[in-house]
Amino acid sequence: DQFDNLDKHTQWGIDFLEKYAKFVKERIEIEQNYAKQLRNLVKKYCLKRSPKDEEPRFTSCIAFFNILNELNDYAGQREVVAEEMGHRVYGELMRYSHDLKTERKMHLQEGRKAQQYLDMCWKQMDNSKKKFERECREAEKAQQSYERLDNDTNATKADVEKAKQQLNLRTHMADENKNEYAAQLQNFNGEQHKHYYIVIPQIYKQLQEMDERRTIKLSECYKGFADSERKVIPIISKCLEGMILAAKSVDEHRDSQLVIDSFKSGFEPPGDFPFEDYSQNIYRTISDGTISTPKQEGMRIDSKTTVGKAKGKLWLFGKKPKGPASEDFSHLPPEQRRKKLQQRIDELNRELQKETDQKDALIKMKDVYEKNPQMGDPSSLQPKLAETMNNMDRLRMEIHKNEAWLSEVEGKVAARSDRRHSSDINHLVTQGRESPEGSYMDDANQEVRGPPQQHAHPNEFDDEFEDDDPLPAIGHCKAIYPFDGHNEGTLAMKEGEILYIIEEDKGDGWTRARRHNGEEGYVPTSYIDVTLEKNSKGA
Repeated sequence: DQFDNLDKHTQWGIDFLEKYAKFVKERIEIEQNYAKQLRNLVKKYCLKRSPKDEEPRFTSCIAFFNILNELNDYAGQREVVAEEMGHRVYGELMRYSHDLKTERKMHLQEGRKAQQYLDMCWKQMDNSKKKFERECREAEKAQQSYERLDNDTNATKADVEKAKQQLNLRTHMADENKNEYAAQLQNFNGEQHKHYYIVIPQIYKQLQEMDERRTIKLSECYKGFADSERKVIPIISKCLEGMILAAKSVDEHRDSQLVIDSFKSGFEPPGDFPFEDYSQNIYRTISDGTISTPKQEGMRIDSKTTVGKAKGKLWLFGKKPKGPASEDFSHLPPEQRRKKLQQRIDELNRELQKETDQKDALIKMKDVYEKNPQMGDPSSLQPKLAETMNNMDRLRMEIHKNEAWLSEVEGKVAARSDRRHSSDINHLVTQGRESPEGSYMDDANQEVRGPPQQHAHPNEFDDEFEDDDPLPAIGHCKAIYPFDGHNEGTLAMKEGEILYIIEEDKGDGWTRARRHNGEEGYVPTSYIDVTLEKNSKGA
């Protein structure tokens, strides 16, 4: 008798199922948006395609990009969660909800049909009952009419006989309706018993099973909802472990060493500035009233000032000269030049290895052609083989030339500490015979002789200095390679040309030289073969 309530309950169950499906759908959208935002974040901060020189080298940068890669994998796992929920939970819920609605509709229709059939039986029974009741009343009326006419002496025999026939007719009809009513009543009672004890319980049982299956399906979806998350936990844990390993890989000492290697120039620190004594002319006038000849004064110009002036034209402690880069990287500081040369040698060796492999392959192919002429003409490989051999010779020459430059740079870098040590010793030895401004004297009582007073502005010193006598030659050199000498302060030279050496290489890769016509300038040390005279440093 609770058919309507069961109808409402099953409808509520389906509504609750759809409500949970909507919840899962929104959760899927959250996972998808989360994964999308994570991927956009990774893409925003991920390293763009850049030249090889700009690739991250510091361990902190490498660790950060590794973390981004792990985060990208983590975002992929969130997408897996969303896909698993969509397929295993949401999709299954929507299919089951459609089937559930169809099954519920069928069961309810069967219940309504059974109820309608019982109502029809009741109506038939009720109609037969009413008809039987009506016929009984009519029969009673006919009996009363017959008895009244039968007792009436004035009534004719025909009237009495007619009333009797009417009574018999009504009695017969009442009996028939009575039998029909009894049959309908018996039928209704049977259908009612069948309805409440067989049909409706069967329908209710089917509705109960349907509702229980709905509950079980919800339980399975709850479990699947959690399993979708649990399946990716091991991979997510690996992503997090990868982030932790990336954090542990950061090495501050290695990063500091990379900075040192990147910016290490190899230059020596600048020397002390000399003391310029502008009172020496006064003391000289007081002592003898004479001054030295201009030539002697020009010869006694401080060597440090000369070197500083000359270097200032070319390169002052790390300032690179303007102009195109040299093939031997002589425009770079020594340490950076050594690294560039080593990189070029490595690249040339790789190219040489490729050419060697290609030559071996061509030789093998040529042997195959010679043994099997039908496969090809051996002479057709000769031009390619000759080109490969020429490339190998060219690469070997390039490697030899760069190795020579590298050996020269490494020799200077290795000798820098020795040179610095010897310069400190020379400074201590000559301290007793060199004035603060670089002038020489035989002993402590000898008259001080120095360069003439400079009244010009410091920027005009170069012009006045160039008018002095040239420095003495300390050796000679032969040009191994030609040099254009486009930069200011450099000297152009041809291959095989002989030049005088007037100042040695101070560790910056340049040597000061002079032609026979008196033209002076700096040339790359790696381009010349130097021969120094004995005791040249003391000259």
